[in-house]
This record gives sequence, C-alpha cells and structure tokens, in this order.
Amino acid sequence: MPLKTVKKDAADYLTLEWVLHVKNYKLTLDKTRCVGCQICSLACPKEAIKTQKQPKTQGEKAKRAKVDIDLAKCNFCGICDVTCPYGAIKVALNGSNDLPLLAKETYPQICRDIKVDTRQCDKECTECETACPLSLITVTRTGYDGKPVENLQALTPSQKKRVQINLNIQKEYCPTCRVCEFKCSPGAIKVKKAIEGITTINQEKCPEGCTDCLDVCPITGALVLGEDKKVHVNQLFCDYCGACKNVCPVDEALTVKRTSIHHTPVHSGTWNKALERLTSTADAAKELKIQADQNRRKAVAKRFVLEEKIK
Repeated sequence: MPLKTVKKDAADYLTLEWVLHVKNYKLTLDKTRCVGCQICSLACPKEAIKTQKQPKTQGEKAKRAKVDIDLAKCNFCGICDVTCPYGAIKVALNGSNDLPLLAKETYPQICRDIKVDTRQCDKECTECETACPLSLITVTRTGYDGKPVENLQALTPSQKKRVQINLNIQKEYCPTCRVCEFKCSPGAIKVKKAIEGITTINQEKCPEGCTDCLDVCPITGALVLGEDKKVHVNQLFCDYCGACKNVCPVDEALTVKRTSIHHTPVHSGTWNKALERLTSTADAAKELKIQADQNRRKAVAKRFVLEEKIK
C-alpha cells in the first residue's frame, strides 16, 4: 500500500501520485492535449477513467468531454499512456517513462507509421505546417553552408538548389489523421492510420441545427458542415477517437466503430481484452485468428530450417 496518495486537478493538468518507500508512481493528464475521447477509458482494465459530458450554455459551442481518473482504482499500469492517440497521458515510475508493460511486452505500442521524404517537398512550401490541426509539424530550411535559412528569396538560384528542407513531426502526439499527407506535395509525407474504422451520422436522428460533434472534433476536416446544414463525416481524416460520440446529445445519432488498430507484436491477454473493448468482439477475434495463422507459418518455416540443418 502507498504511504501517500495525491490527486491534483489544475487548469491544464490532472495529476495522480502514489508515494511508496522506494517507488514513486505519477500519472499526468495534459488537458491541453486531451480531446475528451473514448480511447483511454475503454482501454483501462480497472475502469478507473471516465469521460463526463460538459454542460453547454445556449448560444455557445459544445465543450469537449472532461476526463477524470479515480485514484482509488488506478494502479498506474500505463495502458492509458501507451494507448492515447494524442499522447495526452504520461505515467512515470521514479521520474522515468520507461513502462514495465512495454519492457515485458505484455502490451503493444500503437504504431504511428509516418514517413517523410523531403526530396519531394517544394522548398518554398510550409503547407503541412499550416494544415496540421494540432500544430505538430515544424518546417525549417538549412542553407548550403549548414546555417538556417530565414529568407529563401534572398538566395541566388544556385544557392536555392542546395537548400535542405527539415521537417520535424512530434510523432508521440500525432493521431495519424493524414491531413498533412493530403495537404503536402505528393509523396512528401505518407501516413498510415493507427486506428481504422468508420464513423456514421444518422441524419434522421441528428437534432436540427446541432453541431456539437463538429465543435469538439480535434481534426480539421474530419467533420464538415454541408450545404444542407447537416454535419457529415470525412472518413479520410477521421481518426475514430470518439470525442464526437462523447458529446452527441442523441445516443443513436452518431456511431464510431473501430475495426483494427495498428500496433507492435504482442502476446497478451491484457491486450486482447483491451482490443475487444476498443473495437468489438468480432474484430478482436479476427485479429487473434490472423496472429494465430502467422504464428503457425513461422513455426512451419522454423521447422523446415531445422530439418535442412540436420540434413
């Protein structure tokens, strides 16, 4: 049992802490990055995380759902940290973010597969930096002399040809929405979505004039207001976080179905249960079957290698 427990709910951060004799566990929720989605609450094996819909004042935009964590239930396992697509939660042991569940491979890391080829970049373009809805991209230029280029127009044509584009993406906070990929020069950025799925709006059940889901959506362009004054989904950019679902005033007007999650290899009952909550029983079973087939193929291949060595 901890010698001391601490919970602080400030404007920008929610912190939980366990103080033991030789260990100190600390969980920090960065409210400036939290979008009020469903991911951490669904993944949490202890049901310690809850999302609470915020009251809406007439005439104002809807507010993102508030995330709260029960200190009595939380055991600082780090699953919320690893699963959060926005990197809003960090769990530390004695000040280090090296989580045991990753070291022991009992839980996978969510893959943020982002590839950058700056050779395809227009040297005068900063469209990806401007387009990123979370301001996670920074574009800088380095001249032929290795120094930063502040004014590209001041260079000669030959100097411009030798300018190097440097594109920095804060991947740990990126939900892989793909906005940058489609706003940037073709081939400059390629993004594979970490979470696949489908978000559906039932227009018949959607309240007239309601834009609550659009108000809270963290990804510019994932939800759009059509000419019919109804909100529509752009599956191309949606990251299926569920922030929209958490504020929708009608239960069946908006649904978010996650079908698969791109992650590192893992063999764990903990992940299987989390996957079932995040997607569905059928989709989780589908992934387990694929993993089983892959394991069988590896076993057969290994057997053939051993037989060849014996020969």
